[in-house]
Amino acid sequence: MGEKVEQLSRIVIAGFGGQGVLFSGKLLAYAGLAEQREVSWIPSYGPEMRGGTANCHVVISPFEIGSPVVTVPDILIALNRPSMEKFEADVKPGGFLFYNTSLIDLKPAREDITYVGIPASGIAEEVGNPQIANVVVCGALVARTGIVQFESLLKALEKCVSKSRMDMMEMNRKALDKGAEFIRNL
Repeated sequence: MGEKVEQLSRIVIAGFGGQGVLFSGKLLAYAGLAEQREVSWIPSYGPEMRGGTANCHVVISPFEIGSPVVTVPDILIALNRPSMEKFEADVKPGGFLFYNTSLIDLKPAREDITYVGIPASGIAEEVGNPQIANVVVCGALVARTGIVQFESLLKALEKCVSKSRMDMMEMNRKALDKGAEFIRNL
């Protein structure tokens, strides 16, 4: 718990369209910006959007970023089984794979990375909205790795939640807290 990853963090977040993959990437990127770090955020999604596949690449760095494309992530967030199957092999040895155990029943296939299973959909449902499982995972990720400070994540939430969705702000804060709490209680 609370292990520090390298100062340069290369992250891939993947799931179905509609699972908040791109929102999670923006949240982490804005948290990096809140700490005066260099960041990049590159979204990628299929033509179907909701229900299709989506992923994004986020780089958070203390120095200028050479390439925003992440081919060997330090951290993978897999929100569904197809995403874990697709990207697990790419994670850098010594890296982290955060996955939603509510939707993924696979056993870890590698011994050279740290797997962090989180019942994110179940926790999100307890918070009041199963669609914010992605936010639960972001809270867990920051609590486990320390790539940004938790306060920066909360500041980023204010930037990422649109004015028309401000009613979701408190629920998103709770989701971040519950994700972090899950890690602290491991």
